Amino acid sequence: MNGVNTETSDRAHPYVYGTARPRHPERLRTLRNVNHRSKLYGGLLLASLALMGTPLAAQESAPLSLTLPEAVRAALEQSRDVRDARLELAVARSQVTEAWGSVYPSLSLNASYSRNLSAAKSFLPAIIFDPDADPNEQIAVQFGSDNQWNSTLSLEQPLFQAQAFIGVGAASRYRALQEEVLRGSSQTVATRVRLAFYDLLLAQEQARLTGNSVDRVRESLAEAEALARAGLASEYEVLRLQVEVANLEPSLRQALNSVEQNRRILAVELDLDPEVPLVVEGSLATLDLEADALNSPENQAIVRFVGAGIPEDLDPQGVERWVESRSEVRQLALTETLRQAELRAEQANWFPEISLVGNYTVAAQQNGSPVFFGRDDTERFTASSVGVNLSWTLFNGFGREARISQRRSQVRQASTRRELAMDRAQSSFRSLLDQVEEARLRARGQKLAVQQAQRGYEIASAQFREGLGSRLELTDAEVALRQSEFNYAQAVYDALAARARLDEAAGVVPGVDIPVEAGVGGP
Repeated sequence: MNGVNTETSDRAHPYVYGTARPRHPERLRTLRNVNHRSKLYGGLLLASLALMGTPLAAQESAPLSLTLPEAVRAALEQSRDVRDARLELAVARSQVTEAWGSVYPSLSLNASYSRNLSAAKSFLPAIIFDPDADPNEQIAVQFGSDNQWNSTLSLEQPLFQAQAFIGVGAASRYRALQEEVLRGSSQTVATRVRLAFYDLLLAQEQARLTGNSVDRVRESLAEAEALARAGLASEYEVLRLQVEVANLEPSLRQALNSVEQNRRILAVELDLDPEVPLVVEGSLATLDLEADALNSPENQAIVRFVGAGIPEDLDPQGVERWVESRSEVRQLALTETLRQAELRAEQANWFPEISLVGNYTVAAQQNGSPVFFGRDDTERFTASSVGVNLSWTLFNGFGREARISQRRSQVRQASTRRELAMDRAQSSFRSLLDQVEEARLRARGQKLAVQQAQRGYEIASAQFREGLGSRLELTDAEVALRQSEFNYAQAVYDALAARARLDEAAGVVPGVDIPVEAGVGGP
């Protein structure tokens, strides 16, 4: 970017500056495994260093350096929120299969064998067997044999079960809802990572600029003290620089702490050990939102990582179309259709259930040593039957009517929630559009301010070298330049963060809804 001072300092915190990224061939694989291996490797490293006597600082590995697309892809692969949503989707798919099971035919087999240790007997009138017998005489008759086998194969095919068929549709709608939940969870994770990435970039920029200011003021203080000892500078100038150093050093410590805090937040989003050395590639102070050709490859990856182009001036219908693709709104719409399917399933209880049934039975009885299902047809028989079953609940104490009333209320509740979410989403969408435009205009103005501050610093430097200006004037110009650079970085950060939220609000998140390579454009 023209007019922006790109001077950096090498004195700073090792996690702040990552402009020279380590080119590991399996870097993304390392990112995936580093959380699980870091503790083991750390223990082995400490033991090895203790044996070899090698200083620890000399053996520290290079920090893990990530671009924005790499961070988002890694988060989507490793996020526990996304993993939980995928498992819930797997449950929903299994429920669809379970619902289809109530429509398919069912086939069951029952078989039994029993050995009569003492066969049961019944007493029958003897006259049945001998007409001349005494009417009061009874004869003991044995029923059953020593061995008994029974087996029945039953088939049932639903012909008309309204609740079962509607239940399949309800399960499919629940699966569609869980698919949208997975999409929404992925969008949320991707947006969180983008914002965490921008937060770390801004913190690194603040630390870099503050560190440069501290270095410059310390140099000025050393020169002023030398001139004061030679009688060429006033004590006031020395005191002023000492106060400025004292004011800047806590700011530098605070900036470095902010870098550490934001680094840990991003590491957690990536499911890494919070202590893993991590830097993000890019620089907000040198990023140009309008002239992409002027950006470094790392900054180009940031600028191009945006969603589809959203017009700045949208009519109400245009806003509604964008908002309808928002995951939250789509989830509520799918919830409403699911509640409607559940209502129809309850209403289906008014209808009868009709099924086709068939049975095939094999039975055998045999005395003596058991022979599987008898020896021949004198000890074994078969039977088969087909029929139709009808079941119809005519009255169940008004429980059915109460459940239908509950489902109707749930449908109206889901509709109300969807309408409210639509209104809120449209308001939020327009506010985010305004924030993106405001940040872009502010970045454009701050870019000019940086150029002017750079020019002022060059003038102050030239005057100081010619002996026409004081060290204090040069220091003031340098502080103004650093502040202008940070204000520009803050404006760029606001534009990128607002655009990330806008992409989520519009339901078009890079890395989730569109390929990263296709997201060419600016915020």
